[in-house]
Amino acid sequence: MLGLPKGKVFLIAWTAEWEKEFIREKTQIENELGELILAVHHIGSTAVKNLSAKPIIDIGIELKDYQHGSECVQGLERLGYAYRGTNILPDRHYFSKGEPRTHQIHMFQTGSLYLEKILAFRDYLLKNDAALNEYQELKVKLSQKHEKDKLLYTDEKTEFINSILDSLGFN
Repeated sequence: MLGLPKGKVFLIAWTAEWEKEFIREKTQIENELGELILAVHHIGSTAVKNLSAKPIIDIGIELKDYQHGSECVQGLERLGYAYRGTNILPDRHYFSKGEPRTHQIHMFQTGSLYLEKILAFRDYLLKNDAALNEYQELKVKLSQKHEKDKLLYTDEKTEFINSILDSLGFN
């Protein structure tokens, strides 16, 4: 199942379908955007086997040049994405697909520290069962506590995420 209605927070148990959906989407994005992009990454909790997640496929795209993000808008619109701008996070172009939302694209210039942190956190969870289990428990607790407030759900995960990133030499 994919799709998270606006203003809701709920988690779905990890499924291999998420990886298959990412691969389908990645292929379409690469075919549509071609040489404007360097890499397409599966990010977020749907990218981590055995981790429950909000049912949205998060995609990280590396650009050769941040300014190329505006050149990607029409191509991504042809794939059903809506451009949401750059104002939410610094140095990021943001796109969403579907209502309820099924996919999100976070587009950064290659070398972006923010993208490096996202990838490092994902990779750490993939290799560390204890951290994965602790994060799973935290996410379940917070999703029940903040089922109608995505911002609080996200904010209260920050301390855990930052502790992992600190241990990896970030922050």
